Amino acid sequence: MEILNASDAKREFGEMLIKAQRGPVGINKNGKPIAVVVSAAEYEQLEALKEKQLKAAIEEGIADLHAGNVIDGKTVMNKLRKRVSG
Repeated sequence: MEILNASDAKREFGEMLIKAQRGPVGINKNGKPIAVVVSAAEYEQLEALKEKQLKAAIEEGIADLHAGNVIDGKTVMNKLRKRVSG
């Protein structure tokens, strides 16, 4: 991934957009990463992947409910307290 500092990204905005069509472009400010610019197509792919993972997690949760694999909140908190103090 190509990295630009914020000043260069601002000055070379058009060129940065062209580079983003080929791959992600990182932007640093004061030497620290603050953003990544990606193409619209790549962003859509990332959002689709996130949606797919969320749907899978929801389906897994629903399957657990149907299978009776549930614990009430009080029990969960008690188990967490024991784990932390234990």
